[in-house]
Amino acid sequence: MKKNVHFVGLQGIGVSSLARYFISEGACVTGSDSTFSNELEKEGVKQFVGHDKENVLPETDLLIYSTAVIDSNPELVEAGRRGIETRSYPQALGEITKKYYTIAVSGTHGKSTTTAMLSLIMIEAGLDPTVIIGTKLAEFNNTNFRKGKSNYLLIEADEFKAALLNFYPRIAVITNIEEDHLDFYQGIDDILNTFKSYVSNNLGDGTLILNKDDTNSLSLKSAAKGKVEEYSFEDQDRENLILSVPGKHNIYNGLAALLAGKELGIDSDTACRALAKFKGSWRRFEEKEISLANKKEIKIINDYAHHPTEIEATFLATKEKYPSEKIVVVFQPHQYERTYRLFSGFVKALGLVEAENLLITDIYTVEGRESEEIKNKVNAELLATEVKGAVYSGNLQKTASYLLNNLQGNEIVVIMGAGDVYKLEEILASDE
Repeated sequence: MKKNVHFVGLQGIGVSSLARYFISEGACVTGSDSTFSNELEKEGVKQFVGHDKENVLPETDLLIYSTAVIDSNPELVEAGRRGIETRSYPQALGEITKKYYTIAVSGTHGKSTTTAMLSLIMIEAGLDPTVIIGTKLAEFNNTNFRKGKSNYLLIEADEFKAALLNFYPRIAVITNIEEDHLDFYQGIDDILNTFKSYVSNNLGDGTLILNKDDTNSLSLKSAAKGKVEEYSFEDQDRENLILSVPGKHNIYNGLAALLAGKELGIDSDTACRALAKFKGSWRRFEEKEISLANKKEIKIINDYAHHPTEIEATFLATKEKYPSEKIVVVFQPHQYERTYRLFSGFVKALGLVEAENLLITDIYTVEGRESEEIKNKVNAELLATEVKGAVYSGNLQKTASYLLNNLQGNEIVVIMGAGDVYKLEEILASDE
């Protein structure tokens, strides 16, 4: 393994997890991004804010970059000029998957939660896995990485830019498949072809675990060369599944994790015992009570939902858990491309949100993944006008002001989105 590794786009949830893996293997790690991480500093990472060729130190012998990094990035260019080995995040992780008995969880929705659930099952059973995940877990000291001593590696396998084609699992869990990342894919057929290639070429004769209730996922069966196992909402195992996280979507996540555990030889009692302890993960229906700057008390539910299906699932889970409470929903659209391509889906999903207030903030811009043409065709205000009862609330500061002026106290405030909308919590509680 390379001894001096530099990460470009260090703060990405996947990239930072991989950085922690390299640290655990004894590498000296540096990294750059637009912000600074106190946590990574404590773990020994030398960080640079901003991108500059000088950030690539003389001793660097491997540079790993986020899939969001563009070809003209000065650090990537400098590495090429000096002949330093470079790999994208999925390429680097893919090489690691070859060294372990790898279990990979992929799908449009539920990847992080299913991976988290399965990690706890494997730990409960004494399998001691190494885990690379796209969220933070309390059980991992509020980080996105766990170093295990066994030969098991559990990863979250993203489909963006066909990243999963770099991974070589022995067990592949696919939760569901829908249209998403349409700034890269041409449509659902293109997405399915990528998954079929993954199942056919990368899984080999390993085990494929599919959601029987998802038609798109089931279409992958013909591509599998090894064993195929299926789970369904009607599974008998559901009777023994006790979860503290609400929602039908989490039952599906739990059933996927149970079946993967069974494939690893873990008995149902052990697996269900682990799942009963699962309290959720960072920004996946994460609940917290806070005092507002005006001293009123509210409960925040922070969720990563950024796709129409996820919005609906999160709101239904909220209504299931708090059927009689006043609910306020704040949604931050994530990426102009996604908002434009799935516009009708967002209108439909947000139209199902029967809340006291539904606020739609400005669209979170994803650098390097937006086109000016699309940005001229869609905006948050347009989306809000299409959803009955929705209010366009502007940036986060204006959204916070609206909430502070209208909340009476004791409401459930659901904050949804994959961008920086989670910062609303801090703004609402600030006295400034």
